[in-house]
Amino acid sequence: MESNRKFSMKIHGNDYAVEIKKIDEGIASVEVNGTVYEVHYEAERKVSKTPTLSRKPVYHTETDRPAKTARPDPSKGRIVKAPLPGVILEMRVKEGDTVKAGDVVMIMEAMKMENNISSPMDGTVTAMKVAKGDNVLEGDALFEIGG
Repeated sequence: MESNRKFSMKIHGNDYAVEIKKIDEGIASVEVNGTVYEVHYEAERKVSKTPTLSRKPVYHTETDRPAKTARPDPSKGRIVKAPLPGVILEMRVKEGDTVKAGDVVMIMEAMKMENNISSPMDGTVTAMKVAKGDNVLEGDALFEIGG
């Protein structure tokens, strides 16, 4: 009975009798037509197509649960970031001005449209991070409001 490690191969019209003798980490001992060769190879990493489920840990008591961090101090200020890339066209306020939630602080041109950048809360503008004519990317800091 023939082993499943014996193969008959035809390469470029030549017949070969191949037997895999031994396989170790990255090295295989292969006999080809009676001559033994040491072959170095790299094993392929098989990537599973099955999704891996990840679950939050279960805590049996409140003392097992990690403590939540405190909310940020609203008096320290809040940074307003650019919602998309664009150019600052107009500044409606300056540092030190008091604004109410919804007041337009600046106008930004993005995708050929003018966008009002408003204050998210009542407070004082503590820092202007950009100036008229500046190009900004999505997520860049525009200004800071303190309580």
